[in-house]
Amino acid sequence: MRWIVGLGNPGSNYAHTRHNAGFMVIDELARRLNIEVGTQKCKALVGEARVGDTKVALLKPMTYMNLSGESLRAFMDYYKVKLEDLIVVYDDLDTEVGRIRLRYQGSPGGHNGIKSIIQHTGTQNFNRVRVGISRPKPGMVISDYVLSNFAKSEQDDLRKSVEDACDAIEFSLSHSFEQTMAKYNAKG
Repeated sequence: MRWIVGLGNPGSNYAHTRHNAGFMVIDELARRLNIEVGTQKCKALVGEARVGDTKVALLKPMTYMNLSGESLRAFMDYYKVKLEDLIVVYDDLDTEVGRIRLRYQGSPGGHNGIKSIIQHTGTQNFNRVRVGISRPKPGMVISDYVLSNFAKSEQDDLRKSVEDACDAIEFSLSHSFEQTMAKYNAKG
C-alpha cells in the first residue's frame, strides 16, 4: 500500500492557512483520484482506493501539526505499511510559493510536524513533497506567519504548487521516488 500523508491542522479556522498546504494537496489528490477522505482511523481522516494495480491511502492527521507523528505511527502499526511506501506532504518556508521540492531524507528544519514524524518513526529517511510558502517579512513571528492565510496575490502560485505536488505524487505511484525527484525537482 502506498500512503500519502498531508500535514495540517484540523478545523475550518486553519483550512486556508500556509501550514495547511499538505491538507490542500490531499484534498486535490482525493478529487483527482475520486477518493473520499472521511473515515476516522488512527487519529486521522483516511481515504483508500485502488489506482491501477496500486492500493493508495490518503491521510490527514487530526492531531494538530505538532503531534502528526502519533497519527502516522498508529496507521503504520495498524496497517503494517512500510516507510518506503510513504510520502509526507507539508509546507516549507525555504521554498517559494508556487514551487515544490522533493526529498527522501533530512532534518525537520524547524518544522514541528516533521519533527514529530521523525520522533515517532525513529528515522529521517522518508519521502517528502515540500510545498513552498515562502518566508515572512523580517520581524514577523514565524508561528503567526504559518497560521496566516495565503494572500490574494499568491493564489495562482499556490494553485500551481498544489497541482505540481499532485502531479509528482501521481507520477510516483508508477515510478521510483528517485525518478520522481529527478523529474519534478528539475522543473525548478
